[in-house]
Amino acid sequence: MIKESLLVAEQASQREVVPAGDYYMKVVKAGQVFRILDLEGNQAADTLFYNADDPSERYSAMDTIREQGNVYLSAGSQLLSNEGNLMLEIVADTCGRHDTLGGACASESNTVRYALEKKCMHACRDSWLLAVAENEQFGMSKRDITHNINFFMNVPVTADGGLSFADGISGAGKYVEMKAAMDVIVLISNCPQLNNPCNAYNPTPVEVLIWD
Repeated sequence: MIKESLLVAEQASQREVVPAGDYYMKVVKAGQVFRILDLEGNQAADTLFYNADDPSERYSAMDTIREQGNVYLSAGSQLLSNEGNLMLEIVADTCGRHDTLGGACASESNTVRYALEKKCMHACRDSWLLAVAENEQFGMSKRDITHNINFFMNVPVTADGGLSFADGISGAGKYVEMKAAMDVIVLISNCPQLNNPCNAYNPTPVEVLIWD
């Protein structure tokens, strides 16, 4: 569902551009609103959420899909944890829908999906592993990498129940905006993927904005 925000970018308390292939890992406080802005269009932002007070509680695709009765996420979607608690709500969205089934690219999946020589290409899982290694204050490890949301990514469900990775439906300047219901660690991998059409084979930056 398309729903525009009333927030003004110039009034954001924090703004940070995340280059393609880089990560963003920070705490968003309860009550804050944060936006992921697709600067150039068709980029994918693979995102994980954790309870900042206890990272063993984290975003659950299964609980979120079950409770909302929809495999796609958009304005109005409530993002639930593995303990059934509300973590965030999508309060604005100018893209229309976002994937939470397709998972994140990894060296292993690049090999299986594309070719053996693609194994060493940088992938979102690599970015997440680097993030947890460089941010020891969160006390996390590779065991904490779990369900994610692929913001701006188009992964249609086929008639026989499979998944297909299709051309992106986002565009330059489109965004998704969420309000935190608890203090959450936000871990974004700005996807470096060069092998599927989700970003037109051209990874580009995204911007993260936060309002208090």
